[in-house]
Amino acid sequence: MTATKDRIRIIETTVLSDDWYVLKKVTFDYQRRDGSWQQQSRETYDRGNGATILLQDPASGNVVLTRQFRMPTFVNGHDGMMLEAPGGLLDDAAPDERICAEVEEETGYRVRNLRKVFEAYMSPGSVTEKLYFYLGDYDPRERLGPGGGVAAEGEDIEVVELPLGEALRMIERGEIVDGKTIMLLQHLALLQHAKGSAT
Repeated sequence: MTATKDRIRIIETTVLSDDWYVLKKVTFDYQRRDGSWQQQSRETYDRGNGATILLQDPASGNVVLTRQFRMPTFVNGHDGMMLEAPGGLLDDAAPDERICAEVEEETGYRVRNLRKVFEAYMSPGSVTEKLYFYLGDYDPRERLGPGGGVAAEGEDIEVVELPLGEALRMIERGEIVDGKTIMLLQHLALLQHAKGSAT
């Protein structure tokens, strides 16, 4: 099979919007598996790459999530108040540095024992963003501030602490519907199950 870059010929790129982030229309020729060429057009939404983290208190087993309003989910039939793992865009910073700063800003907690678990494209059919996923520990006795995000940036973030088991049940009940959060919660649950099986 020919390398992917040799199967793509960009014909034209048009900026459709550069308001919040950048929406482009890309017209290109694509060489199909049978060797024929086909012209296609796709839109790509570029908001930069991001990072997200699930914090857990090793003593209690509780995890930290955030609740905030998300307009895209609101216009798609949700009430808009999404329960999520903290996270944010990298803004040209290293992922591990950015996620530590972001989680302090949103939750007030300092990250301990930061560990990267994987990277993933969350909506590769239309959005360019790649997310870096982390797990970390926190100590509820050492909270640096109330969190809540930056009001000047439109953030109004509620910090939610709950047992991991309850968070998993909230997925089953449809109360947690954010993809990155579901991935991290289930990943942590799998790790704990594997650890318990090994003992």
